[in-house]
Amino acid sequence: MMEEKRPFFNIQGSISMLPQEERLAVGYERKSMVIGIPKEKILQERRVALVPSAVNHLVLEGNRVLIERGAGLAANFSDIQYSEVGAEIVDSSAAVFKADIIAKIVPPTLEEVEFMKDRSTLISALHIQGQRQEVFRKLISKKITALSYEHIRDKSNTHPVLHSISEIVGSTAVLIGAKYLSDSKWGRGKMLGGFTGINPSNVVILGAGTVGEFAARAAMGFGATVKIFDNSLSKLSNIQHNLQARVFTSIIQEEILLDALISADVVIGTIFPKYGANNLVITEAMVEKMKKGSVIVDVSIDKGGCSETSHETNHDDPVYQIHHVTHYCVPNISSGTPHTSSYALSNYIGPFISELSNAGGLEKILMNDQGVRNGIYIYRGMVVMKEVSEYFGLPFHNLDLLLVSF
Repeated sequence: MMEEKRPFFNIQGSISMLPQEERLAVGYERKSMVIGIPKEKILQERRVALVPSAVNHLVLEGNRVLIERGAGLAANFSDIQYSEVGAEIVDSSAAVFKADIIAKIVPPTLEEVEFMKDRSTLISALHIQGQRQEVFRKLISKKITALSYEHIRDKSNTHPVLHSISEIVGSTAVLIGAKYLSDSKWGRGKMLGGFTGINPSNVVILGAGTVGEFAARAAMGFGATVKIFDNSLSKLSNIQHNLQARVFTSIIQEEILLDALISADVVIGTIFPKYGANNLVITEAMVEKMKKGSVIVDVSIDKGGCSETSHETNHDDPVYQIHHVTHYCVPNISSGTPHTSSYALSNYIGPFISELSNAGGLEKILMNDQGVRNGIYIYRGMVVMKEVSEYFGLPFHNLDLLLVSF
């Protein structure tokens, strides 16, 4: 199968791709590196950190890229596609983790950290609440530098990777809602949208962030009537502006929300309780009053969910019903569209590794880019992110002071 053609570009914006002359002028000396892309072992994680076109770019720059056999298969990227652009296909996870830079989707397991060589660099998600202290202690003992891609900010102070994934999740959530709404068992046998002579479907979106915005775009594209709730007036104003359309918006008031839920066909939940289960947005009493065969897609389930009736499911068994309302509560929605989501991640990770190589290492990037520094949680075996330090009770070190001292 031919690989989908995509432009190879840096979505971050805060890392400039300097010409060779300018790199020499500021003291950059290019350094070829060995990059390892392991196969994700976590259940139902189907994405891969680099797509073949990104690997091609890195190889042409003089780097070696090691791909564990089958790493891209779940995302519809074959080993042949990788080998044709210069990647080395290896059978052993241990061999991949001996690379200078490890790029993966989810945080490493303790076994994977054991495989890593000392003083190497890890690029992955952080997902601190699902981690074990032993993993961090092992990273520290091996003097690893670990970077969380979801914490990196660009020049506009936004999170480029999270924004890209959120766009996909928002659109996918509406497609999921449409699928189950039309199902004769789980839904009402009703198509999502608006059709001549037929009342349009009603979609309620909780949360006016990026996920909510792209859910609204998708639902409006179907022709549905959209209502958006959020407790931030500035977010509600921004989403109106970004959508370039007048849609119903409201702060979250119980009576107004209940009225919307009663008539809703699909509910997309992107917000979560900040102060525990007693502050859930949708109560069970509200769900009980919703239409039979309506659908709740709880995008925020990984942070506790937006509904009292939500509990975590998975891609193999994604839905259940309570009070005849179908609930979809899979925490990793973007892994359900692994091909597209892998491009979204690779569009950042690929250029970042390229710039890291061109700069001769990570330190020069860190010295000049606060946005990238925001993503470092362990630097040469020292915890430099307060969130990690406080959560696991590990000593905290100031990264800015460390960079000056090394």
